[in-house]
Amino acid sequence: MTETTHDFYSDSHIRGILDSVKTIAMLGASANNARPSYFVFKYLLERGYRMIPVNPGLAGTALVGQPFYARLADIPEPVDMVEVFRGSRHARMVVEETLAMTPRPRVIWMQLGVRDDDAAKLAEAHGLTVVMNRCPKIEYGRLSSEIGWIGVNSRTLTSKRPPLPDRGVQRLSLGRSTSVGAPTEAADRAARDQEDHR
Repeated sequence: MTETTHDFYSDSHIRGILDSVKTIAMLGASANNARPSYFVFKYLLERGYRMIPVNPGLAGTALVGQPFYARLADIPEPVDMVEVFRGSRHARMVVEETLAMTPRPRVIWMQLGVRDDDAAKLAEAHGLTVVMNRCPKIEYGRLSSEIGWIGVNSRTLTSKRPPLPDRGVQRLSLGRSTSVGAPTEAADRAARDQEDHR
């Protein structure tokens, strides 16, 4: 499904993308753990996506165990989505580089603050889905209710702390296996003990 306007994306459209892609190449990924691209990369990797960092200045090194590539064309495997952590002025070049990939990715996702309507039209004319000015980490957290657990998505402002859950924290996903928040032997034992005392 191709959106005709990039001012609004329906939840079903975003969810469809996040549920269907498996491999994401992040153009502009950073190894600096204080940079937003580092947080987004690590978060999506922990949610079960195959993440591939792309940054010419870091080629030959690795980001949380994933090797950096200098260019999209250097990636030796199919990619479902290209996430753009570069300025808007680079968007058309990224689209052109993406269109040259074989096989061609299905989605170009431009990070918060990145928007180029002409580049989006070019990508969509070649059958790609485009999302602009959105963060997949934020969208994933919002749609999986991870953000809502702490009140960010509740539409209620309060100075009161939310009550702590009495049975642990469940990590939701958008139909994906995650590498964090999985059951542990200690958590299973605590749940059994709690059931025995009821």
